[in-house]
Amino acid sequence: MPAKIADASATHKFIQIRGARQHNLKNVDVDIPRDVLTVVTGLSGSGKSSLAFDTVFAEGQRRYVESLSIHARQFLEQMPKPDADRIEGLSPTIAIEQRPTGANPRSTVATITEVYDFLRVLFARVGTPTCWRCGRVISRQSTSYIVDQMLALGAGTRFMILAPMVSDRRGSHGELLARVAKEGFVRARIDGAVHHLEDSPLLNKSKKHTIDVVVDRLTVKSDIATRVADSVEIALSLGEGRVIVAVEAGERRFEDRVYSTHLACPLHPDVNLPELAPRLFSFNSPHGACPECHGLGTTLEFDPELIVPAPKLSLAAGAIEPLHSGSKRSAVHPLVADFCRKFKGSPEIPYRNIPAAEAAVLMHGGRTPAGEKFE
Repeated sequence: MPAKIADASATHKFIQIRGARQHNLKNVDVDIPRDVLTVVTGLSGSGKSSLAFDTVFAEGQRRYVESLSIHARQFLEQMPKPDADRIEGLSPTIAIEQRPTGANPRSTVATITEVYDFLRVLFARVGTPTCWRCGRVISRQSTSYIVDQMLALGAGTRFMILAPMVSDRRGSHGELLARVAKEGFVRARIDGAVHHLEDSPLLNKSKKHTIDVVVDRLTVKSDIATRVADSVEIALSLGEGRVIVAVEAGERRFEDRVYSTHLACPLHPDVNLPELAPRLFSFNSPHGACPECHGLGTTLEFDPELIVPAPKLSLAAGAIEPLHSGSKRSAVHPLVADFCRKFKGSPEIPYRNIPAAEAAVLMHGGRTPAGEKFE
């Protein structure tokens, strides 16, 4: 072990342990230098594990876990306070335990050593949700925050409070415009232009449109806080948690500022997330696993070239290898016979001469010309 350092001014360079009495340690005092590799060696029973794991590691992990929220603590094992007079200069610590690997595809180096548990907590604590479509940081804004942003605009600045209703979606949206007009709203911004609802243009149902209802038009003054708050509440209710503030930025030109009370991208409301939690970063949890591979990292697919290694052969001659093997070589498989009957084909036709649409039904399943289900 490193020699004991008496210089108190060098405390930050060492992990100082005083009076360690954990297990078979007898009032051990030791200084372990930081930022270097220190190897603890000694005879069996001399207290190596008691010092390294049950004292240094236990205290470092205990302090780290105590700094986490109650929710995060449930995912980590909390160790008891070691028996020692004083431990100083210690950073948060983790211990990696060597275990035999298994054949389970859900076992990785990180899960076997339990490092994965710490990584999940780390990502949940310090991770920054980001929209995967535009790169914008996903955050949640409160109503008071949105109001404060508007009141912070320069005096005399004109702005509009809008509720987003339709975002780049096809349709004429006549029923929507009629409904908001009936609810008392006068104007709507349709495809970037503000119109009176009673004179709104007829929209081409085959084209995509964007519609934002104008909830209020205001100018920044000292006495508009209450009106702004009320209008924002209405817009958030109408826009299902989203509001657009169009701020005047020049001659007949407005700049949009989008806010959301949800943990979602203001520009892409379909990009939303729950509160970050360790389970979201676990491929063994349904909350964090990929919906395609279910957390395994791979998906099983068949290779058509392996299923039909010789397309010049006919169905009867064994073009589909899995259906024409072993004792089945002497007869046409019932599935092939059923396919030929429903598509009015012959099992003697070479596979490569079967129309692509029919071959796709044979491989993947589908509907017959008569509308029957074939699979």
